[in-house]
Amino acid sequence: MVDVRPNVQLMGIRHHGPGSARSVRRALDALQPTAVLVELPTDCEPALRWVGHEELRPPVAMLGYVSDQPQRAAFLPFATFSPEWQALVWAAEHGVVVRAMDLPLAHTLAPVTGASAELELAGSPIDPLAELAAAAGDPDAERWWDDVVEHRGDGAPAFEAVAQAMSAVRAGHDPASRREAQREAHMRQVLRRAIADGHPRIAVVCGAWHVPALTDPVPTAAADMRTLRALPKVKVGISWVPWTHRRLAMSSGYGAGVRSPGWYAHVFRHPGPAGISRWFVGAARLLRDRGMSASPDHLIAATRAADALAALRGRPRAGLAEVLDAADAVMAGAGGLALIERELVVGDAIGEVPAEAPQVPLARDLAAQQRRVRLKPTADVKVLELDVRTPSARARSVLLHRLAALGVPWGRVEEGRGSSGTFRETWQLRWEPELTIRLIELSAHGTTVQAAAAHRLMEHAAASSALADLVHVLDLALLADLAEVVQPVVSMVEAQAAHDPDVVQVIDTLGPLAKALRYGDVRGTDASALRRVFDGLVVRVIAGALMACRSLAPDAAAAMVERLAAVQTALALVDHSSRRSEWPATLAIIAERPDVHGLVQGRASRLLHDGGAWNRARVAARLSRALSVGTPPAVGAAFVEGFLAGSGTVLVHDRELLELIDSWVSALAPDAFVSTVPLLRRTFGAFEPAERRQLGLLLGDDAPVAPIGFGADVDTGRSAAAMLTVRQLLGVPQ
Repeated sequence: MVDVRPNVQLMGIRHHGPGSARSVRRALDALQPTAVLVELPTDCEPALRWVGHEELRPPVAMLGYVSDQPQRAAFLPFATFSPEWQALVWAAEHGVVVRAMDLPLAHTLAPVTGASAELELAGSPIDPLAELAAAAGDPDAERWWDDVVEHRGDGAPAFEAVAQAMSAVRAGHDPASRREAQREAHMRQVLRRAIADGHPRIAVVCGAWHVPALTDPVPTAAADMRTLRALPKVKVGISWVPWTHRRLAMSSGYGAGVRSPGWYAHVFRHPGPAGISRWFVGAARLLRDRGMSASPDHLIAATRAADALAALRGRPRAGLAEVLDAADAVMAGAGGLALIERELVVGDAIGEVPAEAPQVPLARDLAAQQRRVRLKPTADVKVLELDVRTPSARARSVLLHRLAALGVPWGRVEEGRGSSGTFRETWQLRWEPELTIRLIELSAHGTTVQAAAAHRLMEHAAASSALADLVHVLDLALLADLAEVVQPVVSMVEAQAAHDPDVVQVIDTLGPLAKALRYGDVRGTDASALRRVFDGLVVRVIAGALMACRSLAPDAAAAMVERLAAVQTALALVDHSSRRSEWPATLAIIAERPDVHGLVQGRASRLLHDGGAWNRARVAARLSRALSVGTPPAVGAAFVEGFLAGSGTVLVHDRELLELIDSWVSALAPDAFVSTVPLLRRTFGAFEPAERRQLGLLLGDDAPVAPIGFGADVDTGRSAAAMLTVRQLLGVPQ
């Protein structure tokens, strides 16, 4: 420890250093100070009263943010092995005064412009650890510092030696930046006030780099006051937020982080040589939990290998590099080593913050909602399966959808494993600390998640000019169960659709609206107003579909093919009455019109076939006309492509249609065949391999004799037993 005055002792530490943390605890026990000064922004001091609360569990962070510009923010993380945290906990346990001594965030978060900004950047940053490691002949600064300080098992303070080393480094460099000078001037001012208050024993816990700036000789109080004069200032808010080991890692982008927080946490809990064997026990348990082998012999061999590697490399004790190399060689292999590095070296620990701790109202409401639905934020990826027909799952789904509507992506629905057209959702969840800043930014929208999500959706709706954008907002509102948004946005959709001359845009809205209606039924949402809008849009689509299909270029025709199929799917999804009368009549006109592209004609004919409006004979007659001698081969090929539409099932089951297409292809003239083959290749190439194989059999010498492709040899007894099981699964009466 460094004595600046008889009653002051400086403890120079490295942020998030486990050895430094143990040394601080040991030094405080010996000194028994009456005041502890910690390198933290002064305006964070009121929040320190929460240290010692049983529900404030690291890793946590103080979040400071500009009240009217929340995006200007700073995180101040703490882990269990952070020396500052151990000093704060010690002071709380002993009832000792704690003071934060760094420059307030009100100054550091204030924007700096002009000449002042240039002065702020003056002075090049120095890496003191790299300087000291180079002087010691070690190219790896992290390894050198770990050997000298962090991995020392005895916990004996080395503050005197560290202070001398830092003084030597500072003496060989130019003055620091103006911001650094302001910080150190403020630290000295706080120290002077603590001395003036008459504390008999004062402990100062700060970064080792700053210790020389707090020892004699130092600038006078008057000089420090001049340094701190007229600093820009903003109003800031301070709150506690959960942090994670993963975000504490250097790779996360947090500059004062460490490469291996999980390893440092272990070193803090289990210092000395015994900690190495305990670490391998944890690694073996992890590997066995994931189905890999790890025997007691592996543990013994790995421990010995780590010690041997340390001796060969000239290290006083095994460090992280040695234990990883030993694990790789003896017990893990490539796959196991990646698991160990992810789970043990970095780790996925996430802290906890008391609900009563300082938070913005929106964040407090979210915490309450998370507790209500029993959905705890975690740092690791969590897959959540929800059946929204149950009240508990529906409550979770509503909360996640409200956050998505608000713009807080805690979770996302996995594609292919859940959709808005079913009762099941599959979410992938991961909570990132940055989402807390996002909540603060969005707190102007409301004090609760529901109110804020509703307000933000209404803003999006008011700014939307396209009908599809309004329908997207409406879909989000239904999923998030925001009834206060649904009714006004439905009115907007109705008004927009009435004045939108583009029938194509109206067609594009039917699919999302149908899904919203269907999903609303599953979730028990009142969507009667939406059904009225949907019915009105169906009338417009039926009235304008023919005009939208006429005289289309090939690209536009390909897009219209998909739109027609989407309309039929939407009508079927909600079982709309027009799918049995008005819509088939419209498709029939489209299928016969000569000014409609062959792709669209073919798809309209296929939809009529699939919907049961046209029987086999009528479909065959229309296909026969499309493939007649008088029709250009390219037009006929386009009709076939639109009709088959990526699925050859209809040809597998309808031998007459297959023979009709086969005869047409066989009768093509050589030049027409050459120009048509690429189109047919694209059509038939989209079929499933099993469909192509079956079609080859039907057209070859091994073709079945029966006129129908399948079903002639069904065993009625076995099929009846299968149907009995199916009815039981579906709950259908026998």
